Amino acid sequence: MIQLSIIVVTWNCRQFIQSFVESLGNRLNDPSTQILVIDNDSADGTADLIEERYPGIELVRTGKNLGFARGNNLGLSMAQGKWIALVNPDVKILPGCFESMMDWMDTHPDIGLLGPRMFEADGIVHRSTMRFPTAWNCFCDALALHAMFPDSRFFQSYHTKDFPDNRTEDVDVLNGWFWMTRRNALEAVGTLDESFFMYGEDIDWCKRFANAGWKRVYFSGAASIHYGGGSSSNAPIRFYVEQQRALLQYFKKHHNVLNRIGLVLSLWVYHLARVFGHGLRYLTPGAKRESPGPKIRRSVACIRWLMGFTHG
Repeated sequence: MIQLSIIVVTWNCRQFIQSFVESLGNRLNDPSTQILVIDNDSADGTADLIEERYPGIELVRTGKNLGFARGNNLGLSMAQGKWIALVNPDVKILPGCFESMMDWMDTHPDIGLLGPRMFEADGIVHRSTMRFPTAWNCFCDALALHAMFPDSRFFQSYHTKDFPDNRTEDVDVLNGWFWMTRRNALEAVGTLDESFFMYGEDIDWCKRFANAGWKRVYFSGAASIHYGGGSSSNAPIRFYVEQQRALLQYFKKHHNVLNRIGLVLSLWVYHLARVFGHGLRYLTPGAKRESPGPKIRRSVACIRWLMGFTHG
């Protein structure tokens, strides 16, 4: 019987996928584990590497880029396990991670989604949770009010920079780098919303789990390494704009028109402030001269998008 199904969606991430697969260890040959790789028409040989070196993995070549949500849904339609893990390809699974997560969910039947601690390449635990975004907490983020008033609950950003990463906690949103869910919760909530092509589907899915009464839990008792940028590094500005687009899409689905207007205003404030701030810091004598170019370019791209231009 299949106990655990592991789903990975790949797109031009050959430099990461072998490390991910090797980190699975004994699960590569474990008959109770199903490993599914959904390749979104990679051009760098990702699918060929999987096919040639790991015949036990179920590989699906989609023939085109289906996006994150649709690719994972294809994997979910094939998954047979009691537990289902959706993992990014730029992740290295640390020993005992899957086992600890399954044990925790087994003894806490009200958990619908579980996420482990996220180490990045620098060896430090990084944020992998969020609050549900609202017009107000997006505005607080735009003006950095959460940084100016770090002890105030009123000025909190939707980014949980104040989150205690060393203890297990219920959260609003688990970012979509590594999820584990249970089959009956999946059947109750449904699969990812395929109208989200890239980004935003994690916030939406967590919102739907919450609406259905399932907990989303950050679990400090398990950890893995997320190197980040496995696909987005191929086109960083494009993917940054997609993040903003997905946030607006989430608001259109879950918020009224006044909140959507509030979000758009917050995005204008955020990106105009960043263009001005990064430019001013660079021109200030004696300031740290870290190149502001990439951050300015991505904010300019988002401003163009907000103005109705198509970013190429």
